[in-house]
Parts: sequence; C-alpha cells; structure tokens
Amino acid sequence: MAGVLGGIYNSIVKRNAVFLTTIFAGAFATNIIFNIGADSVWDQINKGRQWKDIKQRYMGDQEEEDE
Repeated sequence: MAGVLGGIYNSIVKRNAVFLTTIFAGAFATNIIFNIGADSVWDQINKGRQWKDIKQRYMGDQEEEDE
C-alpha cells in the first residue's frame, strides 16, 4: 500500500503544476459527466412534454400549409 501511495505522490502530488492540472482536468470531466447524467434524467422524467418531443407535430403542420 505504501508503494502505491508513494508512486501516486511522486507522479502527481509532488509537482504543483501537475497536481493543479490533474485537479482541473478532474473537475472538468466531473462537470461534463454530471451534466450528461442530469440531462438524461431530466429527459426521461419529462419525456413527451418537451419542445424537442412535440416540435414535429406543430412544425409538420406548418410545412404542409406552406406548400
């Protein structure tokens, strides 16, 4: 266990620039993953009630009237 922690310390934490880069990259990845997950849950809960779900019903009628 000490060898693994020592390896992590020497490769990531020992140098400040690498440590900060790792933190910012992790925060960025976490943000993207959380947003994708939250959007997926929101779309499942509100399926059929959002504009992207009913747009074709209303826009399709307008296209037929224009012709």
